Amino acid sequence: MKLCTFQIGSNASAIGLVVGESVIPVAEHLKSAPTTMIELISLWSKWRESLQQLATSGSAGIALHQVTLLAPVPRPGKILGIGLNYADHVEESGMEMPADQLWFAKMPTSANGPYAPVDLPKVSEALDYEAEMVFIVGQRCRHLTEQTAKQAIFGYCVGNDVSVRDWQLRTSQFTLGKSFDTHAPFGPWIVTVDEIEDPHQLGIRCFVNGKKRQDSNTNQLIFNCYQQIEHLSKVMTLEPGDVIFTGTPGGIGAATKPPSWLRNGDLVRVEIDGLNAIENPVRIEA
Repeated sequence: MKLCTFQIGSNASAIGLVVGESVIPVAEHLKSAPTTMIELISLWSKWRESLQQLATSGSAGIALHQVTLLAPVPRPGKILGIGLNYADHVEESGMEMPADQLWFAKMPTSANGPYAPVDLPKVSEALDYEAEMVFIVGQRCRHLTEQTAKQAIFGYCVGNDVSVRDWQLRTSQFTLGKSFDTHAPFGPWIVTVDEIEDPHQLGIRCFVNGKKRQDSNTNQLIFNCYQQIEHLSKVMTLEPGDVIFTGTPGGIGAATKPPSWLRNGDLVRVEIDGLNAIENPVRIEA
């Protein structure tokens, strides 16, 4: 299934099932269903069968172009990202292959919709893109093994780990440079795990103004999704709706000479096989 959070005009946000080019509003057909994505993920075992039936019922939906797709989880409890997780990105960064996983946090206020504008900050011009596969945690968990970690993933999205490089690199801690408002667009919806045969065999690409900047495959991940969950769950309790950015391949703007920073009016598109694409314009911060 493909699950989204959407809005029509100024109405409240709602959960939808994406079927073809339409969105079926869940609340119109399942009156007592959860109204937020985190709640739905938490109660997935109860609602999964009903949602599967709705998805195949032929019920009329709303055309995708008539709704605004929001971040599938609009306000995640956690947004975490792993750095240096593709070999070509390690090489272009001039760093050693990591022996351990390098993690940072992106604040929940950085969550952004799949087609919403990304801010060019008032305080920096060193704005960069990072095409990434994102996974959504599906259950509360701690101390998983790599073998048991798969069951903890609810689904996958396309993401862009937007980064403000001068803020990121001025100290040893990346969090501020990764956490500007609007700098975690992801979506366009959650593709549930049953629809993805192998998340580690998906082509991933990034385009800026139609020019390809990144082109790789998730089979190049140094630490795969299950190893990431295993590692994180040793430290913290992962919860339904937590958002995990799994790393970016080579081709970032910071690695070019001179650096090719994003500018006002640029359009950044990230696409991943089987997960669709997100596309975010860059706008000067208001």
